[in-house]
Amino acid sequence: MARIIVITSGKGGVGKTTTAAAMAMGLAQRGNRTAVIDFDVGLRNLDLIMGCERRVVYDFANVINGEANLNQALIRDKRCEHLYILPASQTRDKEALTQDGVGRVLEELNKSYDYVICDSPAGIEHGALMAMYYADDAIVVTNPEVSSVRDSDRMLGILASKSRRALESQEPIREYLLLTRYAPDRVARGEMLGVEDVQEILALNLLSVIPDSQSVLNASNAGNPVILDHESDAGQAYADMVARYLGEERPMRFLDAERKGLFSRLFRG
Repeated sequence: MARIIVITSGKGGVGKTTTAAAMAMGLAQRGNRTAVIDFDVGLRNLDLIMGCERRVVYDFANVINGEANLNQALIRDKRCEHLYILPASQTRDKEALTQDGVGRVLEELNKSYDYVICDSPAGIEHGALMAMYYADDAIVVTNPEVSSVRDSDRMLGILASKSRRALESQEPIREYLLLTRYAPDRVARGEMLGVEDVQEILALNLLSVIPDSQSVLNASNAGNPVILDHESDAGQAYADMVARYLGEERPMRFLDAERKGLFSRLFRG
């Protein structure tokens, strides 16, 4: 059976799609048959980050409406044979995603996949509710800013009350925290919240801290999940995220500001 993971947040622009792409690629590279689904109807950014936008013929809405079967719409990643992408529609209304339709697609994926990653829109709009309804696990992505953390706290309430697991009194969704765009030097100056501050508010199991890094933008522009950039700090932090999700113990990295040498301090470099 597939484990269904929703990547969610209360605020837009925190890195959900980057995280969904990295999580899917990381799981697939470890030999897990993985599908990643874009629930953001009307925008459709996942295929861009995955570098397969020119290969989109059918989308999630086509499958739900019976205009194509799932195999026609799934795009196999060229870099990893275990990874498949199901893009969102750019032309349909958000109501194109129905609870029954999403359930049918996930049930079909459940037969032959190990993990299904649901890349959710921000907030509590229709697509976000559809993405989280069937989730087994939730990765709550937040920036170390008060508004982002506050909105994420609200999402935890939605996860605990409006998912299928909640409505059917099943075991609760397993919830994890991913802290993105973290800048230790700004934390030291009091310009953003520290890791301890965020954990105190949200009280979630911390999967990883993703440093604020130019490599994330570079990877997105190139159509590559940043986890493939093994030399970058962000790529390594996402690899740590996948490892910890799978139960490996790894020390938390990228929490402290880089110490500059004497020459840099003298010349304010």
